[in-house]
Amino acid sequence: MKAFLITAVVAALFVLMMAFGARNDQVVTVNYFIAKGEVSLPLLLGATFLSGFIISWLLAFAVILRQKLTIRKLRPKAAKDEVKATEPS
Repeated sequence: MKAFLITAVVAALFVLMMAFGARNDQVVTVNYFIAKGEVSLPLLLGATFLSGFIISWLLAFAVILRQKLTIRKLRPKAAKDEVKATEPS
């Protein structure tokens, strides 16, 4: 449910950004480090938003994957410690 709500908010922001870009349909000059180009504003906003969204999802996926691997690695140790704790002394 939480993931659905986050996706809905991101989609709403994307639609809002595209509406803003459609109302401001002009060509802007983008200076790269080694080049210079002219791009329409809606395309630039959409590409920037999409690239930021993809990068953030990839970083979140990496963190979640690392946590799952750590949990998988520690689960046998926790089970072994639990057995030791329940044995009568």
